[in-house]
Amino acid sequence: MKMLEWFEDVKKNPDFDKVGMILCHNGVVRGYSQTGERIRRMHLEVRRDLLNDLVSEMGKRPGIVEVRAWLNEGVLNVGDDIMYVLVAGDIRENVFSTLKEMVSRAKKEIIIEKELT
Repeated sequence: MKMLEWFEDVKKNPDFDKVGMILCHNGVVRGYSQTGERIRRMHLEVRRDLLNDLVSEMGKRPGIVEVRAWLNEGVLNVGDDIMYVLVAGDIRENVFSTLKEMVSRAKKEIIIEKELT
């Protein structure tokens, strides 16, 4: 129940009165690749040092009060959780753009994945 715990923690942030929106992302292993091939499993490696840097960087963006991320590792099955991301901030524009960039950069810069077909 990591996301529910995060919600409660974020509400304890001393700057929570600045929050107008909390967005979450839960990425899961799909059963098919982007090219339509059946996926049985996925192998993930995570560059944890870069993840911490990215969370810190995203947390400094205008209007953002808090950013959290969790990434799974190892051999995952279809339907398993890959990534949780939470972004809390002031207005939609700031929160949506931060969540989008956080997820995109995590996929490109931090996760090393291999689809096992």
